[in-house]
Amino acid sequence: MILVVANGMPLECSSEMFHVKHKPHILLINPWITDFSAYNFWIKPLGLLVIGSLLREHGFRVTLIDCLDFPDKKKQYGDGKFHKTKIQKPIPLKSIPRNYSRYGIPVEMLLEKLSSVEEPDLIAVTSGMTYWYPGAFEAIQIAKKSFKGVPIILGGIYASLCYEHAKEYSGADCVYKGGDEQGILELIWKMTGLEFPHAPLGVHGYPEPCEVQGCGPEPIAIQGENRELPYPAFDLYSQLDYVCISTTRGCPFRCTYCATPVLSKEFHRRDPIGVADEIEHWTTKYALRNIAFYDDALLIQSSEHIVPILKEVIRRGIQCNFHTPNALHIREINDEVAGLLLRSGFKTIRLGLETSNEMIQNETGAKVNNEQFQHATKLLRKAGYSEQNVGVYILAGLPGQRVEEVEE
Repeated sequence: MILVVANGMPLECSSEMFHVKHKPHILLINPWITDFSAYNFWIKPLGLLVIGSLLREHGFRVTLIDCLDFPDKKKQYGDGKFHKTKIQKPIPLKSIPRNYSRYGIPVEMLLEKLSSVEEPDLIAVTSGMTYWYPGAFEAIQIAKKSFKGVPIILGGIYASLCYEHAKEYSGADCVYKGGDEQGILELIWKMTGLEFPHAPLGVHGYPEPCEVQGCGPEPIAIQGENRELPYPAFDLYSQLDYVCISTTRGCPFRCTYCATPVLSKEFHRRDPIGVADEIEHWTTKYALRNIAFYDDALLIQSSEHIVPILKEVIRRGIQCNFHTPNALHIREINDEVAGLLLRSGFKTIRLGLETSNEMIQNETGAKVNNEQFQHATKLLRKAGYSEQNVGVYILAGLPGQRVEEVEE
């Protein structure tokens, strides 16, 4: 666990920071996206929602403000356009001839939400893509003005990958680096003075040990603890069109363009029956019909993971539309997997090709080649998928990449 204050000096958190006699109240904030373009591909702050569940499990009161929970238009499966507000471009982007926007609720709506919330003992702000940091900074500034003296923690992807930048410029009182739930709980506990009534978590709460050979020099082997994390606190939303779940953490590959190995150095995999239980929970208790998988390696060792999950979903008769916005590993698609994806209800298939240049494929990680891509698309068509269901991700702007390669 790494904890610093904004000026870079270590912070010794203790119960003396707060004299809390009531159950501490934690305000969770998912900030805006700031970008030239953004689309709601089933975006929810999954990590923040898991932390929300853990906090409640340990005696905290929790409130959520999601600045992205204000869609303009929804499509059939719950995805759609965000409401957007044109804003001034950052100085380094001034030369780009496109409008730059803040995606999500208007600032006035955030101010209204903050004014209606009981003053928290601590505010936790998450962060997504590194280049979305202006939205997180603005949310922190507004929260500071609304609740003077209340400490703010910034965590998430940007905070972990751009730690020094966040420490210097974000305005947060503490910057948390890493994705360890136990660490963030201990930090909040120290800052609020509430003692945990339960035993600490194991390694990420993921129960099953995995050994997978990826692109790195050694197989990744992890022994987890026999305790699953609680389901994300989606009940903090007043209305839900979809939920997202994660059945794994990390990825065995070490592709040069990907931050996953930095964020999660180990590969963990949940028990397939436990995953099916969670899917059934959302589809029965909340009558939801759209679930997005947030895994970076959903199909890895498919016979031991996704295959038993989907067979169990089919056996239980669960009716749901599944979506894979994070993309699937192409070379893991075979006849059985393609058929199970269709039969279990996968409506949105995204494949991670990244580039068709074979030299760049090999240099960046060799997770797929063009022959494997063509084979996988044939199997998906054979299973019953059409071009409307399947999309392919490519990367633009790789070192040495030509415009013609992207167009191809």
